[in-house]
Amino acid sequence: MGVSDLPRSDSVTDPFDLATAALVMVDASGLIECWTPQAEKLLGHAAADVVGQPVSSVLPSPEGLSALIEGRLVADGWEGRVTVRDHGGDDVRLGLRVRAVPARDGDCRWLVALCGADALNRWELGQAALSGLLTQSPIGVAVLDTGLHYEWLNEVLATMEGVPQDDGARPARERAPLGPVERQAGRALTTGHALSSVEHVVPRPETTGQPGAEHLRLRSSFPLRARSGATLGVCQTAVDFTDHDPSRRRLLLVNEASERIGTTLDLGRTVQELVEILVPRIADFAAVDLLDGPGPAADPARRPRDGGNGLYRAAHLSIRPDHPEVVVATGAPARYPDQSPQNRCMATGLTIRDAALTAATPWLAADPLRQRKLLPLGVHSHMVVPLRARGVTAGVVTLLRWETPEPFDDDDQLLVEELAARAAVCVDNARRFAREHSAALALQTSLLPPVLPDLSAVEVAYRYLPADAEAGVGGDWFDVIPLSGSRVALVVGDVVGHGIHAAASMGRLRAAVQTLADIDLPPEELLTHVDDLVQRLSEEAEAAEDGPLVIGATCIYAVYDPIVRRLRVARAGHPGPAIAHMSEPVEILDVPAGPPLGLGGLPFESAEFEVEEGSVIALFTDGLIEASDHDVDAGLERLCFALAHPDRPLEEICDTMVRTLLPDRPPDDVAILVVRARSLDEERVASWDIPSTPSAVSEARRKAVEQLARWGLDDMVFTTELIVSELVTNAMRHAHGPIGLRLIYDRILVCEVSDASNTSPRLRRARFSDEGGRGLFLVAQLAQRWGTRYTAHGKTIWAEQPLPARAVDVPDCPGPEPAQGPL
Repeated sequence: MGVSDLPRSDSVTDPFDLATAALVMVDASGLIECWTPQAEKLLGHAAADVVGQPVSSVLPSPEGLSALIEGRLVADGWEGRVTVRDHGGDDVRLGLRVRAVPARDGDCRWLVALCGADALNRWELGQAALSGLLTQSPIGVAVLDTGLHYEWLNEVLATMEGVPQDDGARPARERAPLGPVERQAGRALTTGHALSSVEHVVPRPETTGQPGAEHLRLRSSFPLRARSGATLGVCQTAVDFTDHDPSRRRLLLVNEASERIGTTLDLGRTVQELVEILVPRIADFAAVDLLDGPGPAADPARRPRDGGNGLYRAAHLSIRPDHPEVVVATGAPARYPDQSPQNRCMATGLTIRDAALTAATPWLAADPLRQRKLLPLGVHSHMVVPLRARGVTAGVVTLLRWETPEPFDDDDQLLVEELAARAAVCVDNARRFAREHSAALALQTSLLPPVLPDLSAVEVAYRYLPADAEAGVGGDWFDVIPLSGSRVALVVGDVVGHGIHAAASMGRLRAAVQTLADIDLPPEELLTHVDDLVQRLSEEAEAAEDGPLVIGATCIYAVYDPIVRRLRVARAGHPGPAIAHMSEPVEILDVPAGPPLGLGGLPFESAEFEVEEGSVIALFTDGLIEASDHDVDAGLERLCFALAHPDRPLEEICDTMVRTLLPDRPPDDVAILVVRARSLDEERVASWDIPSTPSAVSEARRKAVEQLARWGLDDMVFTTELIVSELVTNAMRHAHGPIGLRLIYDRILVCEVSDASNTSPRLRRARFSDEGGRGLFLVAQLAQRWGTRYTAHGKTIWAEQPLPARAVDVPDCPGPEPAQGPL
């Protein structure tokens, strides 16, 4: 066992620290096993000369070492001062600490730590000074752990805060809601920086034991870190000093305002925080009127168009609970007279300070309502201060005094102007954020599907809930995309980040998914192509100076076929879908979890499930199950509860999901897509196997014509014959393997011809002298849409035709009978 095997001390000031002290290792028989370079430097003996020698020959000690050699060292070791003789024969005064060290072989070793007398003296002096500071200093000192519980505090701070102490000088850990101590300590833990504040203290006899005068308290907090960098807790100091200087009181108020005003980006809360600072410490009444509308998205740079002053009441507060001086309700136009101090303040951008309001005041005489309200109060001092930030006046602050005997003076004006300037910046920030949020929300909403298609395959309901305004608009989206063969694609995605960049990225991804879905790619292949797109967007964003640093997204893509009632799903870092069966419990489908879009390098996989007719499938973003008031597992349990009883209307199911899983102000965007699976009636699907013989083309036309007659679609016989003839002929001429023909009578008429070849036909314009090349061109002219989709056994070429006007209203496909009785 060597010195390197020993634990290191966390104290860098202890002279016996194992990382810096001179160390000697002694075995159970008293022989030196290890002699560090620090010991060689301190005592002058080389390691080669002393290793293997008795420790008593080098470190004689009548107390510590003799006890060590005789094997009777106490369990706690020995610590003291010794005098030894170095290699040159000089006496050296040392500090010495001996500790027992269990060895791996079962024997006991002894670790001897040595330090010079000067270092030991300095350390002992520092320990004495620290002890005196913590226990005898008039400064209150406390140590709190990361849970904001007291670990230690001195008597001074315990008296200041009214915290009881037990015999071990540790306070009771069960306390009331967070006070100034815990609030500042929590901010120090969160920010990792030292913080200081000045508080106005009103002593409470029930906590201090005796009444006292109001005073100020300077409080400081700083995090305590281990050598590894981990935060262990917070040290807090506090000192009281009596305040008789008004300038200090104003400084205290400004300090308090800096902490209280602008705590959120909510405009209404910001102006309310300002009036709460002003009343009652500066004014008996305070009102904030903002320019050009009470809403946070209003633009103060615009001037009113109706000839009014454009001021609207945003907040007010009075020392009297009945507000007798309030003339304007919150949110209503202020409508001050032309010569009022408020209009003059808006015009000049300067503070207006008036004396008493009397019946002879010119502007008040032009406002009978204010005159009737204010004159009985005896208002003797009136001040209006502009809210001005970044060169724009956003509004005015009106202050009145009638019970406070002193009128507003220059010091009051300077203080209120300072507070108004701080508040004006916060108001401007709130409005800028609100305008950006509104723009992002408008962009996000415009990029989402305004109306989902009405399909026979599924019944659809959805919800999109933007996040709380302070969190910003995210990039959640959803889509329902009709595919060939009466199939439907269900998509839900979530772009990383918030704001306009996230909304714009969402729009690009949604367009890409729609384009790739139009060419009938399988879900796993579609996500692979979208993953490549997200990687390119990330590269573009990194190259742009004002773009986001990272673009990423999650997505789930599902394809439902109502003819075979099967659902094929792939997901990229997204929660799996939930399905509410008609006869079984709700379950979360086990879909292979692919990586989030934008990582690249990993493949995506899909899974296929059989879906019972009438079952409800729910696709959603993670914001639904990761709301702030519960974890993911609890969210999934609540989701299953909300989806139970799938026979209910889909709108009711959506409302239940929102009410059960989301708080009033969700911290993240939420997109929900809920669909009820339907099946296509077998009588509306006809399919045949076509032999590869020349006469089979006419037979295929005949069967198609007969089937159209049974469906009552005689008006579509001519165009359908041409489409069937061209597609079957192309399959016989250019493909191989079995050929199949299928007609689907849905809200449109679909004609499909499949073969075993993977070669895809392409549309071209035949020249005048060409004998062929006109078949697909003719199909494209007759059909509303056409295309090719690949399968595991070949490909299918399809063409869709709109139904005649009399056949457009196709009866809905039969669904399950609604359950009877209570839910």
